[in-house]
Amino acid sequence: MSDTTRPVLCERQDAVGILTINRPKTLNALDVPTLLALEAALADLEGDPAIRAIVLTGAGDRAFVAGGDIADLNSRTGLAHYQEFAEVIHRVFRRFEACDKPTIGAINGWALGGGTELLLTLDIRLVADEARLGLPEINLGLFPGAGGSQRIIRQIPLCRAKELMFTGQPMTAAEAVQWGLCNRTVPAAQLMEQALAMAGQIAAKSPLTLKLLKRTLRDGAEMPLGAALAHEQAMIGLVLDSQDAHEGCAAFLDKRAPNFTGR
Repeated sequence: MSDTTRPVLCERQDAVGILTINRPKTLNALDVPTLLALEAALADLEGDPAIRAIVLTGAGDRAFVAGGDIADLNSRTGLAHYQEFAEVIHRVFRRFEACDKPTIGAINGWALGGGTELLLTLDIRLVADEARLGLPEINLGLFPGAGGSQRIIRQIPLCRAKELMFTGQPMTAAEAVQWGLCNRTVPAAQLMEQALAMAGQIAAKSPLTLKLLKRTLRDGAEMPLGAALAHEQAMIGLVLDSQDAHEGCAAFLDKRAPNFTGR
């Protein structure tokens, strides 16, 4: 299968994996084959010890992911949708959210519906200054059903989330940053350069510590504060049993760069 027909491209650049949703003619819309390809590519990068950070973007200069296939949605009944498309997209999005390796979204254009729902699962989100985000499902008599309605209320103020979902109006990249959905805006021509630079910076850290930190944050967010603090205490104890922690401290004392190995 050539690069032009593969729905997802998977590349490696030093310690950084790059996933590109490769359906520019459909504005990188998500269908089941694309989701399964995305899941397989993510598993490939997760299982590669040489990869320490992952960048996700969309092909072309118009869209990150413009959503799902509306004609396909219209053809489905509720049970079929639940058992087929919804089952797959929830599993794949959760896989991104639970990924032990840091993920960075390079939001290069329209991120609507499933596109915004996908970026909500990523750790860090850089957005091209001309991009637009939104959850327009209400305009179709639907609502975000790929995890978006639940993730967004845990990431931005509830009144903001309701405005976005109730009106279906898209937001600018600057508004996405202002509301806390994205980290920063970047000129489109510099988006991948900056995303890869950040990924490279993160990849230089201890992969073991990043893994345990991500688990501490993910688990702690769903716990009461007392339980989350006890969880943190236990996890930092695990970190202090690692070679990387002592390598980092020794490097600081020796005034040299640390060499983290993930042990």
